[in-house]
Amino acid sequence: MLHTREYGSWTSPIDAGLAAAHDGQPEYVGFVGTEAWWTEPRPTEAGRRALVRRLADGTERSVLPAPWNVRSRVIEYGGRPWAGAERPEDPRGPLVVFVNFADQRLYAYEPDVPGAEPRPLTPVSDIGGGLRWVDPQLHVERGEVWCVLEEFTGEGPGDLRRLVAAVPLDGSAAEDRAAVRERTGDTHRFVTTARLSPDGRRAAWIAWDHPRMPWDGTELLLAEVADDGTFGPARTVAGGAEESVCQVEWAPDGGLLFSSDRSGWWNLYRLDVRGEWEARQSGGAGLGAAAARPLCARDEEFGGPMWKLGLSWFKPLEAGLVAVVHGVGATALGVLDPETGEVVDAAGPWTAWSSTLDVCGSRVVGVAASPRTAPEVVELDIGTGHTRVIGAAHDDPVDPAYYPEPQIRTFDGPDGRDIHAHIYPPHSPTHVATAGELPPYVVWAHGGPTGHAPLVLDLEIAYFTSRGIGVAEVNYGGSTGYGREYRNRLREQWGVVDVEDCAAVALALAEEGTADRERLAIRGGSAGGWTSAASLTSTDVYACGTIIYPILDLTGWAEGETHDFESQYLESLVGPLAEVPARYAERSPAEHADRLSAPFLLLQGLDDVICPPVQCERFLERVESEGRRVPHAYIAFEGEGHGFRRADTMIRALEAELSLYAQVFGLHPSGVPALELTK
Repeated sequence: MLHTREYGSWTSPIDAGLAAAHDGQPEYVGFVGTEAWWTEPRPTEAGRRALVRRLADGTERSVLPAPWNVRSRVIEYGGRPWAGAERPEDPRGPLVVFVNFADQRLYAYEPDVPGAEPRPLTPVSDIGGGLRWVDPQLHVERGEVWCVLEEFTGEGPGDLRRLVAAVPLDGSAAEDRAAVRERTGDTHRFVTTARLSPDGRRAAWIAWDHPRMPWDGTELLLAEVADDGTFGPARTVAGGAEESVCQVEWAPDGGLLFSSDRSGWWNLYRLDVRGEWEARQSGGAGLGAAAARPLCARDEEFGGPMWKLGLSWFKPLEAGLVAVVHGVGATALGVLDPETGEVVDAAGPWTAWSSTLDVCGSRVVGVAASPRTAPEVVELDIGTGHTRVIGAAHDDPVDPAYYPEPQIRTFDGPDGRDIHAHIYPPHSPTHVATAGELPPYVVWAHGGPTGHAPLVLDLEIAYFTSRGIGVAEVNYGGSTGYGREYRNRLREQWGVVDVEDCAAVALALAEEGTADRERLAIRGGSAGGWTSAASLTSTDVYACGTIIYPILDLTGWAEGETHDFESQYLESLVGPLAEVPARYAERSPAEHADRLSAPFLLLQGLDDVICPPVQCERFLERVESEGRRVPHAYIAFEGEGHGFRRADTMIRALEAELSLYAQVFGLHPSGVPALELTK
């Protein structure tokens, strides 16, 4: 039976608790022998990340009990936190190494040994942020694990060094920093873990330096590996200031595969390095960018932004084929034949494959989602072409008739530019709106800003759409997934292009009669929080907004109020601070509290070192000092950092957001605690 009620007042079984319980997704898949392993969120267990294995009988088992939290803090966003090896000749069974979030130490663990406990492999340092590790590469035959080491040398966020290090598996470095073997030195500010060639003679890794971000320009480095494991001098064989190499792997035959955007799109290339040193010694030119052969030249992405270390968009298979995640906007899992350039995609309903892959024989495992399914672990058998879900299987917690039905849209923006967006109209199997009423809409601005909003089932979106509030996810200029030119639209235009693109989508929806012009809102977290705040202080498009762990003061952020990884990000997003300081002030919401008239909700984690609470506090002081009666609320959460992970936090935040819209738009949702707004 259909009930007629005003938009925003529909009842729904998708409550905030349900949305919080299903937040997050599996990550960092890998094979340990023939078993698939991955990490998984546990919102109800203080937000920890569990390590999960799929046993031979198909059951899933958490490898470590709470409070073990398998998560790295290198560059604060972390990356791949674990690696494992089967050890078929060892009666103790598989060996896994992992990073524990609480102390950031690297641990070794033998899960099949009765009574075994994780044993530390690395020491603790009391200097600054200590010692941190990420993207372990396990070399059991060498008795060591290679990682990126992030070592703080002082108390400041920029007092640190990063390098590739080898940690002994025997535990000799657990209390002795000197036992950690440095392999690359700290010539570059940022590095990825080195990949060892099949013959053990060469290592390849990626590096870059301030002020570049990894999607701006990186270098692919290659070095010989001596018998004692030390690296020889490194040479750059690809990449540069305007070329982003985002992943490197060795093919089974010793060829070097990498993803580069030198063509304007992240495509795959191959360098043949066998005999290269001999050619150079004979007077030849050796390897260089020109020597790389494209494997599949397409205007598609076969890579992405390195926000974390250890991401993988491709993996070489034993037969010479390559498993790839590729696409424009949406992504698919395919198998690439490097000889012909042909890609055969896996069958299935999934529209978004994550940047995590691994292979074992003819099996490929990854993480995929669709508008009807949350992210799940999926396996492709390239021998049969069959795909199947093997872990974190989607299970509808409510009738899927309550899920939104998204539309993929392209809008016209300023200067005739395209703007990509996903539109989620209000949708319910049990409710319709009153005749003639237009729905309220919330524009969602994703984080990054060099990021992307994938087309997947998100119960936070369904929380709103099933109640009669539309959502518009905007992949504004600067987003990934559409090539380098689209990405570069945001260079020196942050706070302009993103704001304009979001506004253009919102106004287009209103003009075509899809949304109520008087009931538009904007929300976003991190860089999306910036876009939300900048939109509220520079446009009159929105009636209210939700600002989540945001950047609000560009000058303060550029002068030390963030972590090292993004400390010079604004040099490209806004412009060189030394040359255009006025631009930093002009675009900062914190400098324009006098322009603010729309009600807002501000949400912040008190342990956030990326967008620290001081930015929110400064913003609120200026709002209140203006004497303007702008209704607002500020909720700060203890124990939360950049990105909320605890179920109770997410529940309160989501209910507070709905209450804001209800008060501003005149809605009447049931069962939602009222948010007290300061006036």
